[in-house]
Amino acid sequence: MQAEKFYYDNRIVKQFGIATLFWGIVGMLVGVIIAFQLAFPALNFGIPYTTFGRLRPVHTNAVIFAFVGNAVFAGAYYILQRVLKTRLFNDTLSKIHLWGWQLIIVLGAVSLLAGYTTGKEYAELEWPIDILITLIWVVFGVNMFGTILKRRERHLYVAIWFFIGTWVAVALLHIVNSFELPVTLFKSYSIYAGVQDALVQWWYGHNAVAFFLTTPFLGLMYYFVPKAADRPIYSYRWSIIHFWALIFIYIWAGPHHLLYTALPEWAQALGTVFSIMLILPSWGGMLNGLFTLRGAWDKVREDPILKMFVVALTCYGMATFEGPMLSLKSVNAISHYTDWTVAHVHIGALGFNGFMVFGMLYYMVPRMWNTTLYSRKMANMHFVIGTIGILIYAIPLYWAGFAQSIMWKKFTESGQLQYQFLETVTHVIPMYVARGIGGTLYLVGAVLAVYNISKTMKQGAFINNEAAEALPLSAQPMPVVKMHWHSVIERRPVRMLVMSLIVVAIGGAVEIIPTFLIENNVPTIEAVKPYTPLELQGRDIYVREGCYTCHSQMIRPFRDEEARYGEYSKAGEFVYDHPFQWGSKRTGPDLQRVGGKYPDSWHYRHMNDPEEISQGSIMPAYPWLLTADLNTKTTPAKIRAMQQLGVPYPKGYDKVANEELRKQAEGIAANLAKDKIKVSSEKEIIAVIAYLQRLGVDIKHSPKPSSNEVH
Repeated sequence: MQAEKFYYDNRIVKQFGIATLFWGIVGMLVGVIIAFQLAFPALNFGIPYTTFGRLRPVHTNAVIFAFVGNAVFAGAYYILQRVLKTRLFNDTLSKIHLWGWQLIIVLGAVSLLAGYTTGKEYAELEWPIDILITLIWVVFGVNMFGTILKRRERHLYVAIWFFIGTWVAVALLHIVNSFELPVTLFKSYSIYAGVQDALVQWWYGHNAVAFFLTTPFLGLMYYFVPKAADRPIYSYRWSIIHFWALIFIYIWAGPHHLLYTALPEWAQALGTVFSIMLILPSWGGMLNGLFTLRGAWDKVREDPILKMFVVALTCYGMATFEGPMLSLKSVNAISHYTDWTVAHVHIGALGFNGFMVFGMLYYMVPRMWNTTLYSRKMANMHFVIGTIGILIYAIPLYWAGFAQSIMWKKFTESGQLQYQFLETVTHVIPMYVARGIGGTLYLVGAVLAVYNISKTMKQGAFINNEAAEALPLSAQPMPVVKMHWHSVIERRPVRMLVMSLIVVAIGGAVEIIPTFLIENNVPTIEAVKPYTPLELQGRDIYVREGCYTCHSQMIRPFRDEEARYGEYSKAGEFVYDHPFQWGSKRTGPDLQRVGGKYPDSWHYRHMNDPEEISQGSIMPAYPWLLTADLNTKTTPAKIRAMQQLGVPYPKGYDKVANEELRKQAEGIAANLAKDKIKVSSEKEIIAVIAYLQRLGVDIKHSPKPSSNEVH
């Protein structure tokens, strides 16, 4: 039988590639802005839409789902066609995928800037967008598996395994973490509360890094590194171990984000054990990529694409060694809530993800435009500037992380905390300036890449439908040699899909299900009561403004934290928190027991102008809270939603909730009036004060006299 002629669809790859570059510049620019906001708070500009709390989730969503997401789709669609010897399954599905994903990105950015957020890191988008994400992810899956099923290549190359694992795992993670109860079109509450919500969120959060930022990029690595080096992958056996060990072990590691918290000890221990085990498959994959380049080092010295791949793999190795180390309790006690974690994340994001993307685009674009790269010199300059940018970004943040931890834990000889929290903030501002400079350099490198690639496109002639030919699968003879045992799986994509789902689901099920079934995991505390309607509204404003991005609400059982903040946190304190607010970074102090610590007037002045209260504070001002009216029309619906989630409000409470809200609000306004602050009881600031004053008061606590804390 003669070979069949067909055409690769380069148009969809081009469109996803252009989207990658566009959103990459946008996401990195926002990242540079928020980096400098931490050093120069005036850059928050005193308006709601440009504060750190709202821009930070825009940045993370833009670089993860817009920049990285579009790059994964561009690379996957390029690779799928070439290793499977077929055109993509359906051009219409490709277009729906492309434009549906861009719609998600735009809706996400607009909604986050407007303050519509679930308050769950990397999963902030509200329920209508979550549904849209699910639908578009299904479109991607159908298009990918349709392409696999109509392939002209019997063997599924290793890159395809990682794309299958990615699709299965991300679908599972997104669906489970996105179970939420809608209140309005733009507001929902997580169906999980407190400890369970924290576990599910960081099962998702850690594995969003694993299965959106790692496994698909390993798929890209297994294709583009051998292609760029013109050498076969170093070890087929290593790739098998790498794939199955990685997708099985990774899913268990989420609890290492919650060490020393109110999460049950057994779950923390599981997270630590599996995090340590991750070193082996991760480094096996890194070495598989680097060893592929053995004998090609002369080419590496000249080729900017291979240089980027080498740095990307090195950063992958660094990040996947550091991650397990950070899951050790002794190390985590130093690193958690500090800028060390931020540095660690960006080694992976800028080094591994960023350089893999740019190297991939430098490889694909000249081939799709039937030309050569416009300027190898400019690409080499991009490599140098980007690498220096990564170093200037990360090294000061590691320094800042160590400084923060040491200063937080330092006591005087008389047993008093040596530093107020604000002193630990002002001390690291120079490091924040350096971080901003490093990010700016990396952005400059990205701009160079956009220019270089656009000039490459202009000098070439785009091949919309690239001609190819191959024998149909039915005409290909079966191999006469004995097949490797893994070939039985590789050549049956549906079997690989099902096995990947089973392997990925085991870890999540073992960790998550017991926290819902075993009552002792989250013991109740009789003194803990539901939020009042005003406090609930204030909590929603707190989430809307992104306060969780800088403040934790989780006091760990450390001497310094109990001295500074009060008694350590208990699991039963969070049973009515939908979502939880434990936080992952302390740019500001922990707030779990801030209730009753300061008068209402202190909070009013602090939100209006933080520097009036704390000279040198880098917290943005929130003057609009003083003038904006509280939307009480949503109160009954919020109360009913909480009742559906198991919060024990009395029957019919939704009908009287606003009346109680007004009474409490008038009391706070009266307290402010005593301190010569005239403000209407109907303003949002009143609700925020109510929420802050509630935090921790259900559990009586006695902060040590040594705290002397000023926020």
